[in-house]
Amino acid sequence: MPITQLDNKTALIVIDLQNGIVALPEKQTVQTIIRNTNQLIAKFHQRNLPVVLVNVSGRPIGRTDLKPTTVTPPLDWSILVTDLIRNNEEIIITKQTWGAFSQDELQSQLQKLKISQVVVVGIATSMGVMSTAMQAYELGYNVTICSDTITDVSETNHLHTLNFVLPKIAEVGTTQDLLQLLNNYSH
Repeated sequence: MPITQLDNKTALIVIDLQNGIVALPEKQTVQTIIRNTNQLIAKFHQRNLPVVLVNVSGRPIGRTDLKPTTVTPPLDWSILVTDLIRNNEEIIITKQTWGAFSQDELQSQLQKLKISQVVVVGIATSMGVMSTAMQAYELGYNVTICSDTITDVSETNHLHTLNFVLPKIAEVGTTQDLLQLLNNYSH
C-alpha cells in the first residue's frame, strides 16, 4: 500500500542501526538499509523535521523460554554505526527493551515537539521496529514504515511482520514513496 500522507509534525525514528546489530545476518543487506535510511535522514534534516536515533544496550529482565546468553558483547556493540548521516541535532535514545517507547523519554521528547506521525526504520523488523511501531500506534501516533529500510535476521519473521502485522498499525510504503511526500512537504 502507498503512504498516503505526511503530517506537518513528523519524526523519523531509526531503530538499532548499531555495531552489534548490523553485524548479524539480515534478509536485506545492511548497506541497502543504511543507504535508504540516510536518504530519509538527509531529507528530514533538510525539512527541519526531527530525527531520533535509537540504540539498545541491554535487555529486559523478565523470564523467557530462551536461556539468557552468557556471552559478553563487545564494548562497541551498542554504538550507532558511523555510516549514518548526523548533524548533532538528533535526539538520541538508549533503550533496554525491544520498543523505543518503553521508557518515557521518547514520548516526552515527541510531545514537546507536538509530533503526530512517526516513520520507523531499522533492524529488526520483528523486534525493535515492530515493537516501536506498535507502541507508537497505541500512543496515538500515525505510523509509517518504509519496507526497504527494515530487515531481520529471519526472512520468515521479516515477511510475516511486514505483510501481516505492520499493515494493521501503519501505512507501509517505500523510501521513494516517502521522499516524494517529503519533496512536497511544507509547514
